Amino acid sequence: MNKILIYNSGGGLGDSIQLIPLILSLKNIFNSSKFYYLGAHENHFENKLKEFNINISSLDLNLKYFGFRWWHLLFVKKRFNKIKQFKFDLIIDLQSKVRNTLILKSIPHINFYSTTLNNFFSTKKNIFYSKNHLDNLSLFLNMDIPVINFNIKQLPINILEEAEKLLPLNNYIGLSVTQGNAYRKKRWSIDKFISVGKEIVAMNNVPVFFIEKNQTEIINLVKEKIPKALFPEHQSNFSGPALVTALSTRLNKAITIDNGVMHMMSLSRIPLIILFGPTNPSKFAPSYKGIKVLDSKSLYNSYDIDKIKVEDVLRYLK
Repeated sequence: MNKILIYNSGGGLGDSIQLIPLILSLKNIFNSSKFYYLGAHENHFENKLKEFNINISSLDLNLKYFGFRWWHLLFVKKRFNKIKQFKFDLIIDLQSKVRNTLILKSIPHINFYSTTLNNFFSTKKNIFYSKNHLDNLSLFLNMDIPVINFNIKQLPINILEEAEKLLPLNNYIGLSVTQGNAYRKKRWSIDKFISVGKEIVAMNNVPVFFIEKNQTEIINLVKEKIPKALFPEHQSNFSGPALVTALSTRLNKAITIDNGVMHMMSLSRIPLIILFGPTNPSKFAPSYKGIKVLDSKSLYNSYDIDKIKVEDVLRYLK
């Protein structure tokens, strides 16, 4: 395969980070192929995630929110009629909206993979049982695709050295408390996080908080209630997702809500206790040994993440 196109309709950093094992695994198999990225939003791998060295080029159509407007269908057909020799060997559709899939499928291709409408639009009518796209692609392509996870050594050495300088000991437990997108209430009470932080201190460990600098009210409250708490990102000239992932390698474990930082931490494959409320753990939680999901829907039959008790977290922390 010479050209492979991956379509991602999600716009958050976490949505992109979740794609890293899939991209690396496919690159391992098709190591001479050119990989292209098409998203409804920007290609984070060329911007905020550039230091992860994933190296996947944007398919630049100069369109915002690709796939979310019906007129994109006419635009795509007109665009590719001008370059009739251009055709993708494989297009991988990672979402399930019929409109988006129809528009995406209008891009010239040989093989088209999509789970939309139970695989109705795919060029090969395999029956996919898994929610894992790599498992399905193995069936679709009739080949074994070993999972290749992110290797921390792909990060720049200066960022790894900075993380070790900021967190030189071995008794750190991380806490990520704030959410990025505010369209769903995914934030666990800061008072509950502070209670957990105090227990971490009582266990002779050091709580390490991952909070953006502009959250001054929360930061000041944590500093007041937990004087031993650390905010390593605030002490560095570096910033961004790569630093968060590098710092995570210095932690024994972490407690986090479902947010972008959770996905950044997961690349270090440390043990995580992840709190879920309105969002779906089967869709968003990382999958590796050491993950413990606390879901308010399962525990308390509620979408309110704040129903989760401090004792629920401490049970797995201790």
